[in-house]
Amino acid sequence: MLSTQKIIVILFGSLLIACGIDFFLVPFKVLDGGLIGIALIINYLFKIKIGTLMIIASLPILILTWIQLRKMFYSSLLGMVISSFLIDLLEPFQYYFLYYVELTPFTSSVLGGFLLGAGIGIMLRYEVSTGGTDLLAQIMSMRSFMNVGIIIFVSDAVIISLGGLLLSMETFILSILTVTAGGIATSICTMK
Repeated sequence: MLSTQKIIVILFGSLLIACGIDFFLVPFKVLDGGLIGIALIINYLFKIKIGTLMIIASLPILILTWIQLRKMFYSSLLGMVISSFLIDLLEPFQYYFLYYVELTPFTSSVLGGFLLGAGIGIMLRYEVSTGGTDLLAQIMSMRSFMNVGIIIFVSDAVIISLGGLLLSMETFILSILTVTAGGIATSICTMK
């Protein structure tokens, strides 16, 4: 059974992730890495809901978690469902946020990356994830001495490079800022 503390962490981390995506990245078509980045690329190209895509793409990683790291499975399943739900729930509020808050693409990329990284890092610190590559990175980190933030940073770099080819050079450059800010925030939040 999940503790009250873990449920609060899941809700708070998921809210940070949803705000980072919906209010900072999507308006400027900026990418993050990992499964979130893949979901964003598909959303930008085909207009499919980001949260729904995250659930579909996370299923193989959740199966691996069931096999390799069962103690994180239930909380990660809940983290994935709540973060995906909040991303799709907050999406209609982008207009209102952008109406009252004026951001440059640079500022939006950095703030969005930091919010995403902080949300993921806070959740990982309490052995919870959104079921994406951050969970896979957590499994890899436990099997090696690499910091989970570094593993996420490398996988994110691969995803945004592919996204840069499909979208634009501006998206690629802004996404580098997002991934860098996110990697820093995740590393800070997961330090012991």
